[in-house]
Amino acid sequence: MARVLGVMGESGSGKTTAMRNLPPSETFYMDCDKKGMNWKGWRKQYSVENKNYFSSDKFSTVLQMMDKIDTGENFKHIKYMVIDTLNGMMVANEMEILKKRGADSRSMWNDLAQNGWEVVNKALAMRPDLTVIILCHCETVSDDNGIVKTRIKTNGRKLEKLVLESKMTTVVWAVRKEGKYRFILSADNCTAKVPMGAFEEDECDNDIMIVIKALEDY
Repeated sequence: MARVLGVMGESGSGKTTAMRNLPPSETFYMDCDKKGMNWKGWRKQYSVENKNYFSSDKFSTVLQMMDKIDTGENFKHIKYMVIDTLNGMMVANEMEILKKRGADSRSMWNDLAQNGWEVVNKALAMRPDLTVIILCHCETVSDDNGIVKTRIKTNGRKLEKLVLESKMTTVVWAVRKEGKYRFILSADNCTAKVPMGAFEEDECDNDIMIVIKALEDY
């Protein structure tokens, strides 16, 4: 079973930037938003030529690449896989379904839920020496009782009911706070969570390697 980490946050909150200190020689970056990374020199670190970067927003293509990284001889050195973002695939999938079936199709939400759930389950089933980092957008919503909560944003009510965070032991919330980019590790009315005892504070610097190193005992 691979370690699966969730990173949620609004656009511009530093989700992608938090990946900057991952070792490129041991990392495969799946760019599902097709926007590249946003730190200086990333093109030299990650590229198709380096065999550690691929751009696609199709669930089927991402799942095929996950299979290759999981079992392929040429990818045994990969210890970290980034999926950036799950929402990029959801939106592309939704647009494709609408185009094929029309806006009144009732089955599109079933397809979206199945595809999103399959990616997370596939990540969990990958080899145990692999850490899969799934980047997601977040949303702040109010339920029927007026309780406000920030959680991973999904397309369709089925995934809302399934709760993607329930499949991950660690979910961090990327925020811009007082002019600095931070990870919220635990907070009221938020689905961010880390294993008990992994951190002494409820937040840390915006660096995924800090989180990974803190989880080495888990």
